[in-house]
Amino acid sequence: MAAVREGLPDGRYGRSSDERTDRKLKIIGSVLGVALLGVIGWAGVSYIAGQDLSGRIITWDAVSDHAVKVHLEVVKGKDDKGVCTLRSQAVDGSEVGRKDVTVDQRSGQVDTEVTLRTTKRATNAVLVGCTGAPSGNG
Repeated sequence: MAAVREGLPDGRYGRSSDERTDRKLKIIGSVLGVALLGVIGWAGVSYIAGQDLSGRIITWDAVSDHAVKVHLEVVKGKDDKGVCTLRSQAVDGSEVGRKDVTVDQRSGQVDTEVTLRTTKRATNAVLVGCTGAPSGNG
């Protein structure tokens, strides 16, 4: 007795006979992926370009149980003015000091040392952020 082998119906199992659909889906997926990357890139550039002031803490030192000395560097436009907020925390994470530092020097880069008063021994000094102010305010 010979074994009878039946074939599978075309287009139902295995590879799709309509490869154009697969190609269209790949193209649509690629276009959407590139568009998403473009939107993410645009948002990142817009965010960075919109920053008036850019600051960072170079060093900090808890000089006593009630003070932290902070070396702050701010990069800005020559005539830009603004405020940078510093904060300090204790070992348990509670905030023990906060200070707004006015940045109005007429230079593109400002290096300044600030003493931040604290309510108890600080374990860090953090730059919360810098915001610009219109240069016409005096």
